[in-house]
Amino acid sequence: MAEQNCLVTNDWICGEYLRSRSQELIDATLEHIGITVVSVAIGVAVALPLALLARRVRFLAGPILGVTTVLYSIPSLAMFSLLLPFFGLSVSLVVTGLVLYSLTVLVRNILAGLQAVPEEARDAAKGMGYGPLRLLWEVELPLALPALLAGVRITTVSTVALTTVGAIVDYGGLGTLILDGLDTTFKAQVLTASVLCVLLAVTADLLLLGLQRWLTPWTRAHRIRPNRASRKAAVAKVAESA
Repeated sequence: MAEQNCLVTNDWICGEYLRSRSQELIDATLEHIGITVVSVAIGVAVALPLALLARRVRFLAGPILGVTTVLYSIPSLAMFSLLLPFFGLSVSLVVTGLVLYSLTVLVRNILAGLQAVPEEARDAAKGMGYGPLRLLWEVELPLALPALLAGVRITTVSTVALTTVGAIVDYGGLGTLILDGLDTTFKAQVLTASVLCVLLAVTADLLLLGLQRWLTPWTRAHRIRPNRASRKAAVAKVAESA
């Protein structure tokens, strides 16, 4: 009886809310996941060429990193206000803002990963006749994967959280439910949507961690004290796969 009346009594934990609003929760969760995945994917696609440009043209590294840092420092409400004239009240507005926020972490991590590639690996690949594109794709990017995926993990978790801000334009996934619940003091909705948001972030981080461990098995060989031998093993692994 108490459980059936929890909507009327406005309890924080309410099983009846989960049953009666299950489809609404599923739709909001799927929207949240969709916005996050698209934003991170576009962020990686934009950050990679920027990191390559910063590495190739050294004097551009400072400006590129500086601009991405400035973008990250802009408050989310101000960012969406600046983008509003270009995208209107649409999901594109939210995605664009999230992509801009993701660049500061992604560009730095990708650049750091590329700069950490051992010079002997590049020299060996060039000696085997690798061109610039093949060198990048088969040697440099695989060796830069740990840093790149670490950046993707951080970006994904932060994007899951920032997506909720999209509720101000009605494209915030679970954030929309949180905002509506706060406006109407609907406790069960606020708590449930918040918990789901946290679970999404934790799940995404664990999945990406598993992907990182699977794609970079050589990083676990000498995790405590990495040395020159472990770097050579990584180079040999890449050479075998090539």
